[in-house]
Amino acid sequence: MKTIRRSVTATALALLALLVVRPSSAEAQQHSMAGMNHIMVPEGAAYTVADVEFMQGMIAHHAQAIYMSRLAATHGATPKLLKLANKIDQSQVAEIRIMQQWLRSNGQTAPDTSSWRTMRMAGMLTDDQIKALDAAKGVEFDRAFLEYMIQHHEGALQMVKDLFATPRAGQEVDVNVFANDVVSVQTAEIGAMRQMLSQLSDK
Repeated sequence: MKTIRRSVTATALALLALLVVRPSSAEAQQHSMAGMNHIMVPEGAAYTVADVEFMQGMIAHHAQAIYMSRLAATHGATPKLLKLANKIDQSQVAEIRIMQQWLRSNGQTAPDTSSWRTMRMAGMLTDDQIKALDAAKGVEFDRAFLEYMIQHHEGALQMVKDLFATPRAGQEVDVNVFANDVVSVQTAEIGAMRQMLSQLSDK
């Protein structure tokens, strides 16, 4: 009886080792992000784990940009910067809804706008940078906002670059269109912000 038990135990351990060394194709499609559930992609789906991660991460990324933008109204921002901040706020609120809808329609976890406090993606501000922005007023707020939002937007561009560098990722139609829109809009905004920043430096 003891021999049989030892044999069963040894066989179970061998199978476990095989599974660890050689994961199945289904297991290879599972991945986890900080604060997210395991990602399961159905066999034959047009999207990948990387696509899901991109959308989830970009929600957190956008949510922090919205938080930053809403500080402008209470921190003495100049009218020109306030207009830019409102534009970023409104456009990214709409884009978050698009990303959440895509995730839900594909049976994936859709983060809410508080996710920026627990998820850190490329270019996102550190806690110290958020505190520094919140402490700034008037022209100094304008300067800090522009510098930090340029950093933030450049991080979004890096996220898109990383997406397209991942095999088979970024090919699903909705993800592809959205990612390319992020590049177009945020590249243009970076240019506008750099111009505004140079004008501040001239003063």
